[in-house]
Amino acid sequence: MQTTKHGAAAGEGGRPERADWTIDQGWESYTVEEHAVWKTLFERQAKLLPGRACDEFVAGMHALPIGADQIPDFRRLSEVLMQHTGWQVVAVPGLVPDEVFFEHLANRRFPAGHFIRRPEQLDYLEEPDVFHDVFGHVPMLMNPVIADYIQAYGVGGLRAQKLGMLEQLARVYWYTVEFGLVQQRDGLRIYGAGIVSSYTESIFALDDTSPNRIGFDLARVMRTRYRIDDFQESYFVLNHLDELLELANIDFDPVYAQVKGQEDYPPGQVLEGERIYTQGSGRYSAMKRQQASGGH
Repeated sequence: MQTTKHGAAAGEGGRPERADWTIDQGWESYTVEEHAVWKTLFERQAKLLPGRACDEFVAGMHALPIGADQIPDFRRLSEVLMQHTGWQVVAVPGLVPDEVFFEHLANRRFPAGHFIRRPEQLDYLEEPDVFHDVFGHVPMLMNPVIADYIQAYGVGGLRAQKLGMLEQLARVYWYTVEFGLVQQRDGLRIYGAGIVSSYTESIFALDDTSPNRIGFDLARVMRTRYRIDDFQESYFVLNHLDELLELANIDFDPVYAQVKGQEDYPPGQVLEGERIYTQGSGRYSAMKRQQASGGH
């Protein structure tokens, strides 16, 4: 479970000296303990994800210099990415301002946190770290569809800021790049980085009876709030990753006009007439609400 990668100040390091907020990864400075945390996380997901992660994620992982034994070097990752899709990975100290984030994506630079979580944070971290960013996101950047889509999101983000529609566009990123599911011939699969980098949500998103799994619709997603601090109450499903190519190439202005001023949907709401893969029981979110209210 992760927050979005933008919309807040940088992490503990404060504002970097460089205008684009990039820093040196400092790969040589990682400790034995930090590499060990990466190894624990990597091996756990590697055992869990076969039959859960989409084919494109698996192919990207195999093609990149990513393994269990050490935190990947962004320079080596970028060499391979550049050859395939023209992307590179740049290190940032944590969350970065919206305009910086969009500017990087628009120029095919993926800003990745350079720090790694502590051993006691294996299952939950609010701020994206190197495991979420590299294990979760980078393999999908080897896929031309995702590569083009995320660049288009960066360009679109700069425009959405000017139009006052950033919140609506951020929901599209959240429900695709971070928490998206896709229908393959052999069943539903994960392509969202927030799921694929999380052991518990990798299970919850596909196996649990609680969440809804709903066919993706752009205007619907723009009006749907999401959870930043817990499992999602609804996941949106693509029929095929190529649907993202259509999103990368369409003019969002008519959709913004359609949803502007419309009431938001709660995260767990199901609408009449939409394509439902699974109508969830809502058990998990109901239990959490009950706990929050003191059990009454």
